Amino acid sequence: MPRGHSSNQPMNNSRAGTGSADILSFVALLKNFQQGRPSIPLDTHDVDANCDGPDLDFVYSDVDSYQNEIAELYSYTEYCEFQSNVKAFEDQMELYDLPPNWQKQDSPSQRSIVMKLIDQLEVSNRTLRMQAARCILYLAQGCWAEVQSDEEQHQNTRDNVIVLYDLGVFSSFIDLLNMEIESACSPDIVAVKITNVTLVDSTDIRVILSVLYIITETIRDEREKASEDYKDLAESFVQEINSPLTDGELLAVKLLGMITRFCSGAAPQFPMKKVVLLLWKVSLLGLGGMDVLKNLKNEYRLKVGLDPIKEDTLEVTKCMRASSPPATATDILENQYPKRSFKRSLMKQRFLDEPEQIDMEMSGNEGSGNANNASGNNGGSNASNTATANPNNQPSLTAPLPAVPPVQITARLPWTPKVRQKDIDQFLDISRNKFIGYSLIGDHESLAGLPQPIHEGFKTLQRHMYMSLADMQIKKEEDIARNPISTHEDEIKLTPAEILYQAILPNLPQYMIALLKVLLAASPTSKSKTESINIMADVLPKKMPLTATQSTKLTVDMGRHKEIIVKAVSAIILLYLKHFKINHVYQFEFMSQHLVFANCIPLVLKFFNQTITEYVNTKNNIPLLDFPSCVIGEQPDLSGDSFVYGADMSDKPYSWRNVFSCINLLRILNKLIKWKHSRVMMLVVFKSAPILKKTLKVRHAMMQLYVLKLLKMQTKYLGRQWRKSNMKTMSAIYSKVRHRLNDDWAFGNDLESRPWDFQAEECTLRACVDRFNLRRYPEATQKCGAGGGSGNNGGGGTAAQNAENSQQSNMNAGNGYGGNNGGADSNGYGGNNGGGGNNSGNNQQQQQLNDYGVEGGFPSDEILTHSDFAFFGHSGWWDRKVELTDYFKANYAVWLEEEVYNSQIDWDAL
Repeated sequence: MPRGHSSNQPMNNSRAGTGSADILSFVALLKNFQQGRPSIPLDTHDVDANCDGPDLDFVYSDVDSYQNEIAELYSYTEYCEFQSNVKAFEDQMELYDLPPNWQKQDSPSQRSIVMKLIDQLEVSNRTLRMQAARCILYLAQGCWAEVQSDEEQHQNTRDNVIVLYDLGVFSSFIDLLNMEIESACSPDIVAVKITNVTLVDSTDIRVILSVLYIITETIRDEREKASEDYKDLAESFVQEINSPLTDGELLAVKLLGMITRFCSGAAPQFPMKKVVLLLWKVSLLGLGGMDVLKNLKNEYRLKVGLDPIKEDTLEVTKCMRASSPPATATDILENQYPKRSFKRSLMKQRFLDEPEQIDMEMSGNEGSGNANNASGNNGGSNASNTATANPNNQPSLTAPLPAVPPVQITARLPWTPKVRQKDIDQFLDISRNKFIGYSLIGDHESLAGLPQPIHEGFKTLQRHMYMSLADMQIKKEEDIARNPISTHEDEIKLTPAEILYQAILPNLPQYMIALLKVLLAASPTSKSKTESINIMADVLPKKMPLTATQSTKLTVDMGRHKEIIVKAVSAIILLYLKHFKINHVYQFEFMSQHLVFANCIPLVLKFFNQTITEYVNTKNNIPLLDFPSCVIGEQPDLSGDSFVYGADMSDKPYSWRNVFSCINLLRILNKLIKWKHSRVMMLVVFKSAPILKKTLKVRHAMMQLYVLKLLKMQTKYLGRQWRKSNMKTMSAIYSKVRHRLNDDWAFGNDLESRPWDFQAEECTLRACVDRFNLRRYPEATQKCGAGGGSGNNGGGGTAAQNAENSQQSNMNAGNGYGGNNGGADSNGYGGNNGGGGNNSGNNQQQQQLNDYGVEGGFPSDEILTHSDFAFFGHSGWWDRKVELTDYFKANYAVWLEEEVYNSQIDWDAL
């Protein structure tokens, strides 16, 4: 149980500042944080007999190993096509009167062959064109028919990719991809509705995407290794994918357009797995991974006068230990019997450096019963923290244990505490009203008339104040909105994230809905529906399996296919969110709102509403069928024994991609919800607490950290009984999640837990984002507002039209988990299958939007005349032509006299 609070004590007694003694205790607590002496030990978690095994040794990173990333490109049903590539290469070499052995050719001869193949890619005959494409794919695959080991094949791929890219193969295959897209979406093809799409329908486009993917992934891997051979080539490649193609479109935007067409039904034969994998790797290479993000964040912070970040979440979590699973029903019953529970706690000690574990267990169990913990918490001995458990200050029962060096007993919290300027202002305002009886609006420093403990508390809070990059960007935007003429706006720097945002802005709502539809279709908890999109088009063979072995193989392949799609889509969304947030917070908020409006929050919760430990441990792969193992060396006869052997070949008791996907989705959920009260309430409405608690059973510190963050956000809304019944979870939050010094998250006394105008919060945010977009990107924003779902990309228009309606529908749905909105239908968590929303609420909100000039979710022309949107900076709105009516022109002098000369203006208030 968290120290310093009692679950049976009145709520208002736990607040600091209710008396001089409480103030002194509060200041003492702040000093303990400052000196690194936490009130509970770090990571002293019990080890129950029912734990789900040891901690996972999973290490989170941008991607899996190169071999696994390449192997995941191919489905097991594509095995026969590898031989087609060899056959095409042999036929082509015979045509050139050369021996069918690539390694026997010298370098000039190899380059000459590649140039001939590139020329053949431009012929009008489709058969000849695709034969040349298959030859190049065979070269990119490392000429596997000529080698005896995986290492040789990898080295051949590495060498061949240099030749292929230098000679312009990547650009040529982009042109081939454009031809395939145009062919697939031509009116003649679209008019004939394709049904029962199988692997055969996407043969040619899969060859093209495979070549593009292998080149991209190989360059990314070599760049990450800092390979000298690839140094110049990698830089040139990154510039190429961050620059518009010949048709003026970014490669990432082209791939997003393919996903949108697929989801709208215009091109059901597109191989979605290969498309999202290529989009992920292109985005990752173009924008940069975790190291680039960290460096960019510190660079931007220094530029605005902020200190660089010293604590990296990924590094800190590597040093954490996972908690044991949350309390079961048995644990809850045992909380009623302190003696029995205490004896059990004695047996839970596993390491000698965990003597305080016993005290924490005793405090937690007795505190959930009839204990009355003192509110003063100085982080020292446990005797002073549990008044009822040890009323006479007797020596702790841990004293007779074997002596342990103090340096091992003393533990620090993993995070330096933070506090926002808003929290300091609230602390000062409460103190002034209590001791002096006045408040100073806008005064952040005056301490006149306040007692000394308040001075010390204020100084401690100031030392821990954290100003985020987003706060600085928002402050700058507010200054520009308030003083558009006098405030200087910095020149927009065309970073990779800025280029991408400008490119996707006109159709961003459609892209977000398309990504979520694909994610929903690949979710293991989604139910197959006839009208839903078919993401299995590039895995289902033309002839269904006849034997048990073939059926097992296809079943494994389909599960693997879904997992890879979830992995790629979750990585794409998280990558975009993180880069946009650093580049400008309103770019991040724009994307976030459209994800929320498209039901991303219930969709992620639905994903976790399964036996997550089974999902993490499920390994849907057959190593004998993974490329290149399936084509190099003598191939064994696949049987049932082979499948068992393949499943046991891995030395890890978990699936890397499934753990990676889970962490990505939890991080996305955190980013969407953090500091947004309306979205936190969505977690409460969707009953996410039990779903998230089940996820804590996965023994991985980083995954548990993000789950605990989500639980901490909503704890104050879950009620006293929930907190009382979940003390182990509360203790884990205390020991793992960063502390906000005066955040009363655990007891619901905070002002922010009171009724909140959630509609106004989202509308205010939307207004700020629209103002930002209209000022900086007027043309793209107008296209975004007017485009809807029409246009080449097709579909997805409901995001722009029903954005706020979707949000309110979710909030009104209650236990029905949804309403009727146009976002990603998540089978009962939103969309047509959910419980009916409140139409009156939707109408009321739409009326509120209309009052602001926001019709259909986007600013209308009238928005320009609204007082809140009067100025849009320096992006051309001053040159906008306004047609004045004849009546106005005739009465201009009267208007001038009444509205200007005779009107008193309070310039200070303005």
